[in-house]
Amino acid sequence: MTPNALPPSSRTSLRRRLDQIGIGLAGLCAIHCLATLVVISALGLGGHFFLFDPAIHRIGLGLALAVAAIAIGWGLLRHGRILPFGIALGGLTLMAVALVVPHGANEFLLTLAGVALVSLGHLLNLRAAP
Repeated sequence: MTPNALPPSSRTSLRRRLDQIGIGLAGLCAIHCLATLVVISALGLGGHFFLFDPAIHRIGLGLALAVAAIAIGWGLLRHGRILPFGIALGGLTLMAVALVVPHGANEFLLTLAGVALVSLGHLLNLRAAP
């Protein structure tokens, strides 16, 4: 079934759901960052335990890119507002930069700022939807 074969309300509902998933993924990323910092600091554990493997960051960024590309790109085509796209793109850029900086406070701050902007982009996309 092609996307145009779906009734308009189903297409809108799917886009809204993807924006909600994007917000949820950003929240999980923030929780992961905070938990990692707390557990490693408080318990002195190495970063290779639990879900602290650096691969999780690449996977998370890939999911964020895919969900944002579909939901916010689709929203841009529907409502024509560039602000949600620009804010989410800025957030995704910060998240990508966080992957290449050394582990520590800068990585943590870049990631949190990035997920906050991506969430804001999804929220603005939801509000702009017709």
